[in-house]
Amino acid sequence: MHRKRTLNTMEEIFSDLLAEPSNQFQGFVRMSAADFELLLSRVGPLIEKQKTKFRETIPAKIRLAVTLRYLATGDSYRSLHYLFKMSHQVISNIVKECCAALIYVLKDMIKLPENENEWLQKESEFKDTFPHCLGAIDGKHVAMVSQIHSGSEYFNYKRSFSIVLMALVDRNFCFMFCDVGNKGRISDGGVFRDSVLFEKLQTNSLHLPQPKPLSDDDVNVPYVFVADNAFPLHPNIMKPFPGEHSEGSTQRNFNRKLSSVRIVVENAFGVMSARFRVLKKPITLQPNKASKVVMACALLHNFLRKSCNSRSIYSPSGYIDTIVNGEIINSGT
Repeated sequence: MHRKRTLNTMEEIFSDLLAEPSNQFQGFVRMSAADFELLLSRVGPLIEKQKTKFRETIPAKIRLAVTLRYLATGDSYRSLHYLFKMSHQVISNIVKECCAALIYVLKDMIKLPENENEWLQKESEFKDTFPHCLGAIDGKHVAMVSQIHSGSEYFNYKRSFSIVLMALVDRNFCFMFCDVGNKGRISDGGVFRDSVLFEKLQTNSLHLPQPKPLSDDDVNVPYVFVADNAFPLHPNIMKPFPGEHSEGSTQRNFNRKLSSVRIVVENAFGVMSARFRVLKKPITLQPNKASKVVMACALLHNFLRKSCNSRSIYSPSGYIDTIVNGEIINSGT
Protein backbone atom coordinates (compact mmCIF):
# COMPACT_ATOMS: atom_id res chain seq x y z
CA MET A 1 0.00 0.00 0.00
CA HIS A 2 2.85 2.38 0.85
CA ARG A 3 4.76 1.49 -2.31
CA LYS A 4 1.74 2.40 -4.43
CA ARG A 5 1.66 5.89 -2.95
CA THR A 6 2.64 8.41 -5.61
CA LEU A 7 2.34 12.14 -6.04
CA ASN A 8 -0.72 11.53 -8.25
CA THR A 9 -2.52 9.38 -5.67
CA MET A 10 -1.92 12.01 -2.99
CA GLU A 11 -3.22 14.76 -5.28
CA GLU A 12 -6.35 12.70 -5.98
CA ILE A 13 -7.43 13.07 -2.35
CA PHE A 14 -7.53 16.84 -2.72
CA SER A 15 -9.11 16.73 -6.18
CA ASP A 16 -11.95 14.53 -4.94
CA LEU A 17 -12.59 16.69 -1.86
CA LEU A 18 -12.53 19.96 -3.79
CA ALA A 19 -14.81 18.52 -6.48
CA GLU A 20 -17.53 17.68 -3.94
CA PRO A 21 -20.35 20.26 -4.14
CA SER A 22 -21.27 19.79 -0.46
CA ASN A 23 -18.13 21.52 0.89
CA GLN A 24 -16.51 18.29 2.02
CA PHE A 25 -13.09 19.92 1.93
CA GLN A 26 -14.15 22.45 4.57
CA GLY A 27 -15.25 19.65 6.88
CA PHE A 28 -12.03 17.76 6.22
CA VAL A 29 -9.66 20.53 7.33
CA ARG A 30 -12.09 22.80 9.30
CA MET A 31 -11.48 25.82 7.06
CA SER A 32 -12.10 27.22 3.60
CA ALA A 33 -9.93 26.29 0.65
CA ALA A 34 -8.73 29.92 0.49
CA ASP A 35 -7.53 29.88 4.10
CA PHE A 36 -5.91 26.48 3.59
CA GLU A 37 -3.90 27.94 0.70
CA LEU A 38 -3.03 31.00 2.80
CA LEU A 39 -1.82 28.80 5.64
CA LEU A 40 0.08 26.60 3.20
CA SER A 41 1.90 29.61 1.74
CA ARG A 42 3.14 30.50 5.24
CA VAL A 43 4.06 27.08 6.62
CA GLY A 44 5.04 25.48 3.33
CA PRO A 45 8.66 26.71 3.29
CA LEU A 46 9.12 25.38 6.85
CA ILE A 47 7.77 21.87 6.25
CA GLU A 48 8.75 21.22 2.61
CA LYS A 49 11.34 18.46 2.17
CA GLN A 50 13.95 18.10 -0.53
CA LYS A 51 13.33 15.50 -3.23
CA THR A 52 15.80 12.65 -3.61
CA LYS A 53 16.53 10.14 -6.37
CA PHE A 54 15.29 7.33 -4.12
CA ARG A 55 11.73 8.56 -3.49
CA GLU A 56 9.47 11.50 -4.15
CA THR A 57 8.99 13.62 -1.06
CA ILE A 58 5.58 14.13 0.51
CA PRO A 59 4.37 17.59 -0.62
CA ALA A 60 3.87 20.33 1.95
CA LYS A 61 0.16 20.43 1.03
CA ILE A 62 -0.30 16.82 2.08
CA ARG A 63 1.78 17.33 5.23
CA LEU A 64 -0.43 20.22 6.30
CA ALA A 65 -3.59 18.25 5.47
CA VAL A 66 -2.42 15.28 7.55
CA THR A 67 -1.80 17.55 10.53
CA LEU A 68 -5.12 19.40 10.23
CA ARG A 69 -6.97 16.10 9.88
CA TYR A 70 -5.28 14.76 13.00
CA LEU A 71 -6.24 17.90 14.95
CA ALA A 72 -9.79 17.84 13.57
CA THR A 73 -10.52 14.19 14.39
CA GLY A 74 -8.05 13.04 17.02
CA ASP A 75 -7.68 9.79 15.07
CA SER A 76 -4.64 7.71 15.90
CA TYR A 77 -1.63 7.78 13.61
CA ARG A 78 -2.32 4.14 12.70
CA SER A 79 -5.85 5.07 11.65
CA LEU A 80 -4.68 8.00 9.54
CA HIS A 81 -2.13 5.85 7.76
CA TYR A 82 -4.94 3.97 5.95
CA LEU A 83 -6.30 7.26 4.61
CA PHE A 84 -3.04 8.89 3.55
CA LYS A 85 -1.10 5.71 2.70
CA MET A 86 1.95 6.57 4.78
CA SER A 87 3.35 4.85 7.86
CA HIS A 88 2.33 5.95 11.33
CA GLN A 89 5.98 6.79 12.07
CA VAL A 90 6.02 9.23 9.14
CA ILE A 91 2.70 10.74 10.26
CA SER A 92 4.10 11.17 13.77
CA ASN A 93 7.04 13.19 12.41
CA ILE A 94 4.79 15.21 10.09
CA VAL A 95 2.40 16.21 12.90
CA LYS A 96 5.29 17.21 15.17
CA GLU A 97 6.97 19.34 12.50
CA CYS A 98 3.75 20.94 11.25
CA CYS A 99 2.54 21.85 14.74
CA ALA A 100 5.88 23.54 15.41
CA ALA A 101 5.59 25.40 12.07
CA LEU A 102 1.99 26.49 12.81
CA ILE A 103 3.04 27.81 16.23
CA TYR A 104 5.85 29.79 14.60
CA VAL A 105 3.85 31.40 11.78
CA LEU A 106 0.69 32.06 13.84
CA LYS A 107 2.35 33.18 17.07
CA ASP A 108 1.00 36.73 16.68
CA MET A 109 -2.58 35.41 16.64
CA ILE A 110 -2.49 35.27 20.45
CA LYS A 111 -1.17 38.39 22.12
CA LEU A 112 -2.04 40.68 25.00
CA PRO A 113 -3.05 44.30 24.38
CA GLU A 114 0.04 46.47 24.52
CA ASN A 115 -1.32 49.74 25.86
CA GLU A 116 -4.20 51.34 27.73
CA ASN A 117 -6.17 52.18 24.60
CA GLU A 118 -6.12 48.57 23.41
CA TRP A 119 -7.32 47.38 26.83
CA LEU A 120 -10.12 49.95 26.76
CA GLN A 121 -11.18 48.60 23.38
CA LYS A 122 -11.53 45.15 24.96
CA GLU A 123 -13.46 46.67 27.87
CA SER A 124 -15.91 48.41 25.55
CA GLU A 125 -17.04 45.01 24.25
CA PHE A 126 -18.07 43.94 27.79
CA LYS A 127 -19.37 47.32 28.93
CA ASP A 128 -23.08 46.60 28.44
CA THR A 129 -22.85 43.44 30.60
CA PHE A 130 -20.03 43.99 33.09
CA PRO A 131 -18.34 47.42 33.09
CA HIS A 132 -14.57 47.54 33.63
CA CYS A 133 -14.19 43.88 32.56
CA LEU A 134 -11.16 43.27 30.34
CA GLY A 135 -11.55 39.54 29.75
CA ALA A 136 -12.32 36.15 31.32
CA ILE A 137 -9.75 33.70 32.72
CA ASP A 138 -10.14 29.96 33.18
CA GLY A 139 -8.28 26.69 32.90
CA LYS A 140 -9.05 23.56 30.87
CA HIS A 141 -7.74 20.06 31.53
CA VAL A 142 -6.62 18.38 28.31
CA ALA A 143 -6.69 14.63 28.81
CA MET A 144 -3.64 12.55 27.98
CA VAL A 145 -2.52 8.98 28.53
CA SER A 146 -0.70 8.13 31.73
CA GLN A 147 3.01 8.82 31.41
CA ILE A 148 5.54 6.17 32.39
CA HIS A 149 7.13 6.80 35.82
CA SER A 150 5.13 10.04 36.24
CA GLY A 151 3.32 8.85 39.36
CA SER A 152 0.47 11.21 40.23
CA GLU A 153 2.05 14.36 38.77
CA TYR A 154 -0.47 14.56 35.90
CA PHE A 155 -3.40 13.02 37.82
CA ASN A 156 -6.16 15.62 38.29
CA TYR A 157 -9.24 16.00 40.47
CA LYS A 158 -11.36 14.48 37.66
CA ARG A 159 -9.42 11.25 38.22
CA SER A 160 -7.73 11.36 34.82
CA PHE A 161 -4.30 12.36 33.53
CA SER A 162 -3.98 15.76 31.92
CA ILE A 163 -2.04 18.91 31.16
CA VAL A 164 -3.60 22.32 31.80
CA LEU A 165 -4.47 25.03 29.30
CA MET A 166 -4.79 28.40 31.05
CA ALA A 167 -6.33 31.15 28.92
CA LEU A 168 -7.54 34.74 28.93
CA VAL A 169 -10.39 35.31 26.45
CA ASP A 170 -12.00 38.44 25.02
CA ARG A 171 -15.63 39.14 24.13
CA ASN A 172 -15.14 37.76 20.60
CA PHE A 173 -14.18 34.33 22.01
CA CYS A 174 -10.54 34.77 20.97
CA PHE A 175 -7.57 33.97 23.17
CA MET A 176 -5.47 36.92 24.35
CA PHE A 177 -3.15 34.74 26.42
CA CYS A 178 -2.48 30.99 26.62
CA ASP A 179 -0.28 28.97 28.94
CA VAL A 180 -0.06 25.24 28.15
CA GLY A 181 1.74 22.32 29.76
CA ASN A 182 1.33 22.54 33.53
CA LYS A 183 0.72 19.23 35.27
CA GLY A 184 -2.89 18.22 35.84
CA ARG A 185 -2.54 17.87 39.61
CA ILE A 186 -1.96 21.65 39.94
CA SER A 187 -5.10 23.71 40.54
CA ASP A 188 -6.18 26.53 38.23
CA GLY A 189 -5.07 29.04 40.85
CA GLY A 190 -1.66 27.39 41.08
CA VAL A 191 -1.25 27.33 37.31
CA PHE A 192 -2.21 31.00 37.16
CA ARG A 193 0.34 31.95 39.82
CA ASP A 194 3.06 30.23 37.76
CA SER A 195 2.05 32.00 34.54
CA VAL A 196 3.61 34.95 32.77
CA LEU A 197 0.25 36.72 32.98
CA PHE A 198 0.28 36.70 36.78
CA GLU A 199 3.90 37.88 36.83
CA LYS A 200 3.00 40.80 34.57
CA LEU A 201 0.00 41.57 36.75
CA GLN A 202 2.14 41.62 39.88
CA THR A 203 4.78 43.86 38.33
CA ASN A 204 2.23 46.25 36.76
CA SER A 205 3.66 45.60 33.32
CA LEU A 206 0.34 44.84 31.60
CA HIS A 207 -0.31 48.58 31.09
CA LEU A 208 -3.88 48.27 32.35
CA PRO A 209 -6.07 51.39 32.43
CA GLN A 210 -6.04 53.36 35.66
CA PRO A 211 -9.04 52.88 37.99
CA LYS A 212 -12.00 55.13 37.21
CA PRO A 213 -15.50 55.65 38.65
CA LEU A 214 -18.23 53.43 37.21
CA SER A 215 -20.69 56.31 36.94
CA ASP A 216 -21.09 59.73 38.55
CA ASP A 217 -19.75 58.27 41.80
CA ASP A 218 -16.33 59.50 42.88
CA VAL A 219 -15.08 56.03 43.91
CA ASN A 220 -12.36 54.77 41.59
CA VAL A 221 -12.94 51.15 40.54
CA PRO A 222 -10.12 49.07 38.96
CA TYR A 223 -10.40 47.26 35.65
CA VAL A 224 -10.62 43.50 36.17
CA PHE A 225 -10.43 40.03 34.69
CA VAL A 226 -13.34 37.82 35.73
CA ALA A 227 -12.66 34.31 37.01
CA ASP A 228 -14.18 31.53 39.11
CA ASN A 229 -13.54 30.69 42.76
CA ALA A 230 -10.39 28.68 41.96
CA PHE A 231 -8.49 31.92 41.33
CA PRO A 232 -7.03 34.27 43.96
CA LEU A 233 -8.80 37.51 44.78
CA HIS A 234 -6.76 40.43 43.48
CA PRO A 235 -7.42 44.12 42.76
CA ASN A 236 -7.55 43.21 39.06
CA ILE A 237 -9.28 39.82 39.38
CA MET A 238 -12.97 39.57 40.20
CA LYS A 239 -14.58 36.28 41.21
CA PRO A 240 -18.06 35.30 42.55
CA PHE A 241 -19.24 35.58 46.12
CA PRO A 242 -18.72 32.11 47.66
CA GLY A 243 -21.58 30.04 49.08
CA GLU A 244 -25.34 29.96 48.47
CA HIS A 245 -27.35 33.18 48.26
CA SER A 246 -31.08 33.78 48.25
CA GLU A 247 -32.90 34.71 45.04
CA GLY A 248 -32.90 38.46 44.49
CA SER A 249 -30.01 39.16 46.85
CA THR A 250 -27.22 41.51 45.81
CA GLN A 251 -24.66 38.70 45.94
CA ARG A 252 -26.75 36.38 43.75
CA ASN A 253 -27.40 39.11 41.17
CA PHE A 254 -23.69 39.95 41.11
CA ASN A 255 -22.76 36.29 40.63
CA ARG A 256 -25.27 35.97 37.79
CA LYS A 257 -23.79 38.99 36.03
CA LEU A 258 -20.26 37.71 36.48
CA SER A 259 -21.23 34.26 35.15
CA SER A 260 -22.81 35.83 32.08
CA VAL A 261 -19.39 37.28 31.25
CA ARG A 262 -17.43 34.15 32.09
CA ILE A 263 -19.28 32.19 29.39
CA VAL A 264 -16.89 33.64 26.80
CA VAL A 265 -13.97 31.56 28.06
CA GLU A 266 -16.16 28.46 28.48
CA ASN A 267 -17.47 28.90 24.95
CA ALA A 268 -13.99 29.42 23.52
CA PHE A 269 -12.86 26.12 25.08
CA GLY A 270 -16.05 24.42 23.92
CA VAL A 271 -15.82 25.56 20.30
CA MET A 272 -12.13 24.70 20.06
CA SER A 273 -12.72 21.21 21.48
CA ALA A 274 -15.71 20.61 19.20
CA ARG A 275 -13.83 21.61 16.06
CA PHE A 276 -10.44 20.14 17.00
CA ARG A 277 -11.55 16.83 18.46
CA VAL A 278 -8.03 15.79 19.32
CA LEU A 279 -8.83 17.71 22.54
CA LYS A 280 -11.80 15.41 23.23
CA LYS A 281 -9.68 12.27 23.52
CA PRO A 282 -6.68 11.38 25.70
CA ILE A 283 -3.65 12.52 23.69
CA THR A 284 -1.18 9.66 23.28
CA LEU A 285 1.93 11.86 23.27
CA GLN A 286 4.58 12.98 25.71
CA PRO A 287 3.59 16.15 27.65
CA ASN A 288 5.93 18.46 25.69
CA LYS A 289 4.57 17.21 22.35
CA ALA A 290 0.97 17.30 23.61
CA SER A 291 1.50 20.92 24.68
CA LYS A 292 2.49 21.84 21.12
CA VAL A 293 -0.62 20.15 19.75
CA VAL A 294 -2.82 22.14 22.16
CA MET A 295 -1.07 25.42 21.39
CA ALA A 296 -1.43 24.79 17.64
CA CYS A 297 -5.18 24.28 18.18
CA ALA A 298 -5.45 27.54 20.17
CA LEU A 299 -3.63 29.52 17.48
CA LEU A 300 -5.74 27.98 14.72
CA HIS A 301 -8.85 28.83 16.77
CA ASN A 302 -7.94 32.54 16.70
CA PHE A 303 -6.88 32.36 13.06
CA LEU A 304 -10.23 30.92 12.02
CA ARG A 305 -12.33 33.11 14.31
CA LYS A 306 -10.72 36.20 12.76
CA SER A 307 -10.96 34.94 9.17
CA CYS A 308 -13.65 36.36 6.88
CA ASN A 309 -13.59 33.15 4.80
CA SER A 310 -13.66 30.54 7.56
CA ARG A 311 -15.39 32.11 10.56
CA SER A 312 -18.86 30.90 9.51
CA ILE A 313 -17.43 27.43 8.79
CA TYR A 314 -15.54 27.14 12.06
CA SER A 315 -18.24 28.57 14.35
CA PRO A 316 -21.51 29.06 12.42
CA SER A 317 -24.38 31.18 13.68
CA GLY A 318 -26.01 29.64 16.75
CA TYR A 319 -22.91 27.65 17.62
CA ILE A 320 -21.90 29.93 20.50
CA ASP A 321 -23.84 31.23 23.52
CA THR A 322 -24.58 34.93 23.20
CA ILE A 323 -25.40 37.72 25.64
CA VAL A 324 -28.46 39.84 24.82
CA ASN A 325 -29.40 42.65 27.21
CA GLY A 326 -27.30 41.01 29.88
CA GLU A 327 -29.04 37.62 29.52
CA ILE A 328 -27.37 34.42 28.29
CA ILE A 329 -28.94 32.93 25.13
CA ASN A 330 -27.85 29.28 24.93
CA SER A 331 -26.63 28.02 21.57
CA GLY A 332 -28.42 24.71 21.98
CA THR A 333 -25.42 22.79 20.58
